Amino acid sequence: MSKPFRSLILSCCCLAVATAAAQTQPTVQAIGARKVEALTVRHPASCCVVVFEAGSRGTIDKWAGVLAAASRDATVFAYNRPGYGNSDIATTPRDGRTIVEELRQLLRHQGLRPPYVLVGHSLGGLYMQLFARAYPDEVKGVVLVDALYPGAIRPVADFPWTTRLAGRLLFSRTAWSEIEQIDATGREVLALPDIDNLPIVRLVNRPKAHPGKVPPIAVDFGVTTTDKETIERMRRLYPNAKTVMVDSDHQMQQATPEAVVQAIRDVLHLSPELLASARK
Repeated sequence: MSKPFRSLILSCCCLAVATAAAQTQPTVQAIGARKVEALTVRHPASCCVVVFEAGSRGTIDKWAGVLAAASRDATVFAYNRPGYGNSDIATTPRDGRTIVEELRQLLRHQGLRPPYVLVGHSLGGLYMQLFARAYPDEVKGVVLVDALYPGAIRPVADFPWTTRLAGRLLFSRTAWSEIEQIDATGREVLALPDIDNLPIVRLVNRPKAHPGKVPPIAVDFGVTTTDKETIERMRRLYPNAKTVMVDSDHQMQQATPEAVVQAIRDVLHLSPELLASARK
């Protein structure tokens, strides 16, 4: 092999590596009049798109360990909602329906067509439940990562006044606006038909005691519901879902990304019937 030819081959290899690396970095794109920071890694052999929705104040980087592994199985898409990272601050309401519609617009802009596997952490899990119920024909399945469920959080008006004050002082305007709409978003979810026919995996944080470590302490600040009827209704949601207890913390996608990746693979490759069988 001649030296010029070897140099050409080496240059092409370097370019391919550089291109692959660039594809794993978020970019800021104009979607109409707003700018959105997003990351897409395409898998040409997969027909599914795994869509990630972060929790309150969550950003793309929190999914890093999950994105890298999940991209081996399917196309992956993650983004920063308006007001997070390098995405423009929102000028639209921060209720779940608006957020879901903005996400669908963004997916269309990226040329990412259904079916989608929806992966939502915490508050993002509530948004993904709304997405799946509103557009079940677009959804392959759902992974709920220590997610919020309808009714889990009280209306903001029922928060202790100290919590409301601290929220307005310590949270960004965007984050607090989302929190103010959690109860309304939950009611939107419950108003739509169920999605028991879809594959659903629920990952629930259940930390174990470890020698030499202080066990985590849950802090409530008076925002979670104590109504027994509401709690029982949440327990009855998604009876066919596979529920996995994970020794982790609330930021499960960072603490135990392998559990999230396995749940995504379960949804990608298993039918609802097989998932229900696995649950048993």
